Amino acid sequence: MSLKGFLQGFGIIAVVLSLFPFVAADYWWLRMFDFPHIQLTILTLVALLVYFFKFDLHNWRDYAIVIVLSGCFLLQLTKIYPYTPFAGVQVKKNTAAVPGSSISILVTNVLQKNEQYDRVVKEIFRQDPDLLIFTETNLIWQNELRKRLKDFDYDYRMEMPLDNTYGMLIYSRLELVNPQIEFLLEDSIPSMHTKVILPSRELIDLHVIHPTPPMPPHDASSTDRDAQMMMVAKMAKQAQNPVIVAGDFNDVAWSESTKLFQEVSGLLDPRIGRGFFNTYNADSWLMRWPLDHLFVSDDFRLVKIEVGNDVESDHFPFYVKLSLEPGEKGAQTPKPASQEEMQEAEKQIEKEDEKDKKEKAAGKE
Repeated sequence: MSLKGFLQGFGIIAVVLSLFPFVAADYWWLRMFDFPHIQLTILTLVALLVYFFKFDLHNWRDYAIVIVLSGCFLLQLTKIYPYTPFAGVQVKKNTAAVPGSSISILVTNVLQKNEQYDRVVKEIFRQDPDLLIFTETNLIWQNELRKRLKDFDYDYRMEMPLDNTYGMLIYSRLELVNPQIEFLLEDSIPSMHTKVILPSRELIDLHVIHPTPPMPPHDASSTDRDAQMMMVAKMAKQAQNPVIVAGDFNDVAWSESTKLFQEVSGLLDPRIGRGFFNTYNADSWLMRWPLDHLFVSDDFRLVKIEVGNDVESDHFPFYVKLSLEPGEKGAQTPKPASQEEMQEAEKQIEKEDEKDKKEKAAGKE
């Protein structure tokens, strides 16, 4: 095949891949195309430049392929542009951070089969966060982390070790009030919900989730993941305190599901206007995207955000330090969710209920 023929074929494929995320269906083989928008943006731009400068445009096919590649590039770019430094930030930089009103959080998907416990602990010591969130933790990980952290004042704990890769741990130097472990959809997929008391005695709400990815063998659709995200979004929307939602969402920042989560919850993304902060896949320099998230209410300002060092997991740790500045919230208040967006969120939850009923009727546990 000639280079021109290859690029023309790529143009057709690029159209299909660009349109897949807009299909209103939750099949895993459609939802997987939500992920590689960074890669597709770069590929379509390279293909466009090669075609434009390598070949003379002689006929309608040449012009058509240039137009198609240009359209695909712009469409892909609009998805990821908010996460580039060229866009405006959603969470503004802190103006006068007070130590007593600050909180630092390290989110780490440790990879259950990973045995490099000291690598994880080394990253904890490097960042010295107030609060640790671990996902994919079993009883071995719980015991190893407890042993290594016993002298470092992480006295408050929420623990749900599991062997199904959905275990979850929270260790905190800050007092946790009314901690609750919920199983919002399935009795094997926990989420954690607690209030956190800052040194200033201000109270914030923390929600931690790790829904199933839309990919076999975990799940053949994104229904469960999307429903859990919408349920937590409604909790955040109804909260009376400042809110933080964090965890491995198994979804990218620019997907329609995550955008709806933000719109319904009213939470802000500190990555917007600053960078992608790709945390997965640590084993591939090419196929990386942001799967670990931390969203905040408009009471917070950002002090620091970064992707951590390699801990031999397939995820990099994700570190965020925040300053609670409620007096500044008017400068970054998000747009309220529309009635249509709230209805869409309810539809996502109802869809999961229908799926659950069908599975029970079919004899599934």
